[in-house]
Amino acid sequence: MKCVVGIDLGSTTTKAVILDDQGKIIGRGITNSRSNYDVACDVARTEAYIDARFGLLGQRLGHLDSDGHLLARLTKAFRLQQYLQQLNNLNQRMAYWARGDRYADCRTELEDFLAHFSQEAEAYGERLFLGDEKPKSDFFRDLAGFCYNTEAARFCEENEMSFDVLLGIYDKSILEVENTPLDKGFGRQIRTAYTRLADEVTGSIFAMVDAIADEDLEEVNAVGTGYGRQRLPFDKAQIRSEILCHGLGAHAMYPNTATVLDIGGQDTKAIQVDPSGLVTSFQMNDRCAAGCGRYLGYIAEEMNLSLPELGPLAQSAAKAVKINSTCTVFAGAELRDRLSDGQKREEILLGLHRAIMYRAMSLLARSGGISNEFTFTGGVAKNAAAVEVLRELVTENYGEGIVLNINPDSIYTGALGAALFAHRDVCAGHLLEAV
Repeated sequence: MKCVVGIDLGSTTTKAVILDDQGKIIGRGITNSRSNYDVACDVARTEAYIDARFGLLGQRLGHLDSDGHLLARLTKAFRLQQYLQQLNNLNQRMAYWARGDRYADCRTELEDFLAHFSQEAEAYGERLFLGDEKPKSDFFRDLAGFCYNTEAARFCEENEMSFDVLLGIYDKSILEVENTPLDKGFGRQIRTAYTRLADEVTGSIFAMVDAIADEDLEEVNAVGTGYGRQRLPFDKAQIRSEILCHGLGAHAMYPNTATVLDIGGQDTKAIQVDPSGLVTSFQMNDRCAAGCGRYLGYIAEEMNLSLPELGPLAQSAAKAVKINSTCTVFAGAELRDRLSDGQKREEILLGLHRAIMYRAMSLLARSGGISNEFTFTGGVAKNAAAVEVLRELVTENYGEGIVLNINPDSIYTGALGAALFAHRDVCAGHLLEAV
């Protein structure tokens, strides 16, 4: 099967979307952006191809798996294999650092802890992917970090061991693991995965999985976009503006889109598009990350919360505290001042969400206002409090007739636009050598 790929290298996450030769989405992939952009691009692309193969498998299974239970179990078993592969890499790197002279005085205790963590992290992974627990993140760094910090804190309470020492060896090692490409051998990983489900998988399904693993997905073109697009390992002719990609991607998701708001990790974009999805005008924030996803991430760290917890907590507030600045540099100081004054966390958070959306509304006004239909994209579109505040402000300023579109896959909008440009290039005969 011939296909094209679009990659959106953002400041926080890197996304990839694969289209078939008819322009239909067959796979999506996401990873956290890291210091090595080549690896981030490679991992997102690999994840998209894995998703594509699972999609093909779901089609082939058909009536053999009418409720999708078997496909879900195979997918989780595969994800467990990926987790265990990265866990093994992490354990090896931490063992390597533990042998250094720096840890000579506490090596025995350190090695005891690392052996303990290895067992606990493997059991934790099995509970996440094959048990009843639900992963709190899509990324290995977050999953391993949660388990490591929990076990490290417990170990330090019971033994004479410095938490900072344990944290330091983890931080060094996880950076190395993150910048090591994943094993691209889908076939080997899936075959190992389905041995865990031997009682559920028949011989005919084994053969079907093997056929999917061996099927050729030929990449004939690729286009990149995103905040870090200039760092992508692509030819200049294969790079497109974020503005163009988000406009076209939003139009593909919702063909009546006229106005697009994208709030990503590092910037906010207000875009106007014509009926074919081409950009007619736009406005962006300055280079400061104020009011973007990075700002919300910083607030979450200050409050010792995860990003998904911010929205629900803000929605529980009875009122919003007025926030003077959404500058990331001063956010911590103002947050601490508000808390010391006795103001509630949820009311501060609601005020922060309102301040962010006020900034977005200002950009939208400068780009030409909001017209039907209005599509909200980017990672912040998953934040329920941000969406609620945006709905209120749109109604206040533009009336109740505006249709607000929010797609569960909105974080892939830029990558989808890039993939559509790649597909158009192929259709026009401008075939570029795939990266």
